[in-house]
Amino acid sequence: MDNQVFINPASMPRPPKRFLAEPFAYHQQIEVRIDNLTNLGLGVGRVDGWVVMIPFALPGERVRASVYHNHKNYSEADLVEVLEPSPDRIAPRCPLFATCGGCQYQNLAYERQLEWKREQVASLLQRLAGIQDATVDPVIPSPLRYGYRSKITPHFQQPRDGRIGPIGFLQAGQRFKLVDVPQCPIASEPLNRALTNIRAEVHAKTETFRRGATLLLRESLGGEVLTGSEEICEQEVGPIRFRFPAGGFFQTNPSILPAFVDHVRSEAVRSGARFLVDAYCGSGLFALCCASGFERVAGIEVNEGSLLRARENAAANHIHHASFLVGSAEAIFAQIDFPPAATAVVIDPPRKGCSPEFLEQLFAFGPGSVVYVSCDPATQMRDLAAFREHGYTLTRVQPFDLFPQTRHLECVVTLVKAGAAHP
Repeated sequence: MDNQVFINPASMPRPPKRFLAEPFAYHQQIEVRIDNLTNLGLGVGRVDGWVVMIPFALPGERVRASVYHNHKNYSEADLVEVLEPSPDRIAPRCPLFATCGGCQYQNLAYERQLEWKREQVASLLQRLAGIQDATVDPVIPSPLRYGYRSKITPHFQQPRDGRIGPIGFLQAGQRFKLVDVPQCPIASEPLNRALTNIRAEVHAKTETFRRGATLLLRESLGGEVLTGSEEICEQEVGPIRFRFPAGGFFQTNPSILPAFVDHVRSEAVRSGARFLVDAYCGSGLFALCCASGFERVAGIEVNEGSLLRARENAAANHIHHASFLVGSAEAIFAQIDFPPAATAVVIDPPRKGCSPEFLEQLFAFGPGSVVYVSCDPATQMRDLAAFREHGYTLTRVQPFDLFPQTRHLECVVTLVKAGAAHP
């Protein structure tokens, strides 16, 4: 049998007060065949039709797991033992893998990571957007599979008994407990060298800390590591050089950024648009990297500090046909005088996706095409349903693996308005 249940009631630990006792006892061990992966990186199997989710278990494996939570329609369990490993299982590079919560896929061959991420995007398209026939292009791999992150933010908690505890990241499956991380293999070499030094400095100054803190390490051009959030970081994307605060938002995998922004540019240009709007443009990443393909470009930003940086970056790169405008949540497109049918809009919302207020204004403006960039395909696919209702057709879905070894990815979808003509 693929699915077997093992239980000795006398040996079961006492469950938490609110533990649901069905269908499994607390810490009951089960054997289960893993069929799938969720977009959270959890292995999925079934016991008598009941769904069980198990972290770090891979499709095709038979595993033994210990149940710790029964929900209304599925259970969660910890991986105890891999009884039949997948041929795609590999040895993780990090000794803290499966303890640190930062990575989910170091035990999965990289080619299969890309395939599963593609399948998850396709599944989300069907379930959340109701699109059954769309083709999801193969995931663009990262040139660097390790050592790619240019920013990390390790934490430590309030000192106790005169000492600082772990300096690192959240433990897998925990909301508050930290894992001590002396080195991180997905972070760049300059960051890891700096991490060693900053950890030593924190421990040497324990008495100066009255509470916990989040540390910042960000790599700038030339391998310089910045630790102050307002220090100015420099990053090159193709021929464009950007300056922005080290604590500000900017993509953290420089190795893939040229291909990433070039795809956004080519999709916006492909629609035939003559004008480009970069909604909530930050320091100008898409506006400036795409500017060469358009007659005029406008970036919209609600944060005046980011807007200042975008203007400075445009001037420093001699891009004179790009303007940057202060936007408001109530009238995002009020200052845009481009003809909508000849305009492409790039949007890159936060992980929670687009707000209803933003979508309402976007649809009222009615651009001929939209290039939607997202770090969370689940919220992106949710939003696609609204685009379809307002006459937009999905023409391309292209995932990018900006975060190898983790469950995260960026996805770029292209949407064209029905009947849009580009004068």
